[in-house]
Amino acid sequence: MKNLKWTLALAASLIGGTASAEISDNVVRVGVLNDISGIFQDTNGMGSVEAARMAAEDFNGGGKGIKVEIVYADHQNKADVGNAIARKWLDVEGVDAIVDVPNSAVGLSINTLLRDSRMTYLASSTASADLTGKACSPNTIQWVNDTWATGNTTAAAMMSRGGKDWYFLTVDYALGKGIEAEAQKYIDGRGGKVLGSSKHPLGTSDFASFLLQAQGSKAQVIGLANAGGDTINAVKQASEFGIQQSGQKLVAFLLFINDVHGMGIKVAQGLQLMEAFYWDMNDDTRAFAMRFAARPGMNGKMPSGNQAGVYASTLAYLNAVAVTGSDNAKDVVPEMKKFKGKDRLFGDTTIRQDGRVVHPMYLFEVKKPEDSKYPYDYYKLVSTIPAEQAFRPMAEGGCELVK
Repeated sequence: MKNLKWTLALAASLIGGTASAEISDNVVRVGVLNDISGIFQDTNGMGSVEAARMAAEDFNGGGKGIKVEIVYADHQNKADVGNAIARKWLDVEGVDAIVDVPNSAVGLSINTLLRDSRMTYLASSTASADLTGKACSPNTIQWVNDTWATGNTTAAAMMSRGGKDWYFLTVDYALGKGIEAEAQKYIDGRGGKVLGSSKHPLGTSDFASFLLQAQGSKAQVIGLANAGGDTINAVKQASEFGIQQSGQKLVAFLLFINDVHGMGIKVAQGLQLMEAFYWDMNDDTRAFAMRFAARPGMNGKMPSGNQAGVYASTLAYLNAVAVTGSDNAKDVVPEMKKFKGKDRLFGDTTIRQDGRVVHPMYLFEVKKPEDSKYPYDYYKLVSTIPAEQAFRPMAEGGCELVK
């Protein structure tokens, strides 16, 4: 039997002569798909689930009594596992949007699966720039970071401070390769030089041989084109080798506050990193962070940029559902793309036609232990990259959605 909402919407469309929109199953289901047990569990994991729940609570029915459910699953950093979960959510369980999805291989698979379906893909942690380039989809919105922004803005910031010669430690899958390729293109195009690169498997515990090669290259900058536990292990072992003390700069392309906390500020001090969000930037970010830290299971932890992205993208999606009266991607995504204004967590924000959310990016340096005044007071702002410079120009991405 058709529910009352559907019946009323149909009646309205018949009277007004316009197409009807509806919320399927009378509930909006958002599925948080991420790594709950592996190397991204601190930067995403259950913290992302809590961030999505916070967004649903703050949405509060959108003034229309819209019911929201948050579900979640662990993709185990395997594309086939993530794809199977997404297909079940789509075909059986009535999930309307998927959010988060760290791991570019998983994210690209989800992007393909959901293309032209009724589901919206909020790629708030998938870093592949292909999502808004050659693989762009009318169902996908990409928040926080991507490999173009990470590679180009980080390389630009370091080169402006004298870092001309580079060596890369790169995780051997789509994320790392994409970051290195973008950074190298920028470095080569501006008179710099890449002296070498070492590829390592996801989940590497011993970086000794890779770091010795990087150290032996005498490169001014050692770029860590990896993430999560891989970056933490590399930074810890670089500290043991005294790499930064010998004059080489260590820069992490994709690192979060949780990672710094995990390795300890003593080990991480002096590390350069690019972030889209820092909990201690302003009153709005601090207020969100304090609420997050008090959530069940968070035990005082501050949110990562990825977790902030889950909150921001989920809330933006729900707001678009409220405006359109529909949870179908063909209605919701075009509505989301109308947004241009201030996001409480990411600052001046625009959602482009290729699905890329553009906002400022920030180069930080990890403070010395004696300069940290309270828990998670880890970052010193070095420079701000404006939104219009932080992401790939839309015309250069090759997205077929761009007219």
